[in-house]
Amino acid sequence: MYMKQLDQAFAALADPTRRGILVHLARGEATVNDLVALFHLTQPTISSHIKVLESAGLISRSRQAQMRPCKLEAKRLQEVTKWLSKVQEVWEGKYTRLDALLAELKQAQKEERKK
Repeated sequence: MYMKQLDQAFAALADPTRRGILVHLARGEATVNDLVALFHLTQPTISSHIKVLESAGLISRSRQAQMRPCKLEAKRLQEVTKWLSKVQEVWEGKYTRLDALLAELKQAQKEERKK
């Protein structure tokens, strides 16, 4: 995933309403009017959130007659998760090494006290 796309995804995910929209869309497609009713926000407000999510590639919209339902784009979320997993692996490795060092220092302290 390109860094610009990743930045857009994280910026979109920073807002609790947008995260709520994604949770709702994980259950299935929804129209803007469905989301307006669910979140008790105005249509322009929901439309703004939809634009941000769509721009980040986290959702897509199709056309069905007069309706334009929103759909979760799981692939983009998987890309974000994959990136987070890589970062997590790096930090877990660092914490493992730190734990080993602390255990070694603790053991050395015990040995010093015995002397």
